[in-house]
Amino acid sequence: MQRTAEELAQTERLENLYERLQSPVMLSMERSVCGCDYGGSSWTTREEAGDLIAMLGLCSGKHLLDLGAGSGWPALYMARESGCSVTLVDLPANGLRIAGERAARDEMSERVTTLVADATDLSFSDASYDAISHSDLLCCLKHKRSVLASCRRIIRPDGHMAFTVIFVAPGLPEKQRLRAVANGPEFIESDADYATMLEDTGWTILKTQDLTAAYAATCKRQIEADEAQRDELISLIGQDEYAERVDEWRSKFTAIKEGIVRRELFLAAPRIS
Repeated sequence: MQRTAEELAQTERLENLYERLQSPVMLSMERSVCGCDYGGSSWTTREEAGDLIAMLGLCSGKHLLDLGAGSGWPALYMARESGCSVTLVDLPANGLRIAGERAARDEMSERVTTLVADATDLSFSDASYDAISHSDLLCCLKHKRSVLASCRRIIRPDGHMAFTVIFVAPGLPEKQRLRAVANGPEFIESDADYATMLEDTGWTILKTQDLTAAYAATCKRQIEADEAQRDELISLIGQDEYAERVDEWRSKFTAIKEGIVRRELFLAAPRIS
């Protein structure tokens, strides 16, 4: 699938971001905000990662596919804790390189595969994975249905997919909708709700969970971490970028608290005709 200039620019930004997220101050903040230190870019907390392990039934002998894997959070943690094998897929090569290095440090390289690939056009064989996960990925992609359709093709008949996603609350007046879009991921808007897209691409929803309150709490911890590490952050990114970053977190937090930006978890199984 031909990628737009916006999508190419997004990948380039992420290439640089994953390098920055490995700095000591960023890893320290990640530990206080999400309970992990992988240099991740999603909002998944350690508690949520543990829930995903249980939902997906991960264990030794199972094979997990994680899309938009970045530097390995939370998939490497899920594999480490459960004993499953994992394939990490993303476009920014820097993130996957960092994930491979972390897998080696955790002595689990034999169970980890990394692949630079587009989640909208996966080349894996049909029915080849026991479980699929992606954390706050679809809200960062334009072609959401294509990802869900690709996942449906490669999941095994008894497999499950679990994912979190950030979205604009439905039915907002135009002014609030625009503010929600401005405070969400780059491609947060979609032409249908996620329940409809799952139905259209051959999935049966087993569970949904509203994570908006937890999202707000995590965002608040991020603001507090930025303020606590102010001097170290300014040394890393500069005064102007620090001020812009904190303003963005505060604006995002307000939008989440107001309920115009929401976050939800979906657990789905392939619909068998």
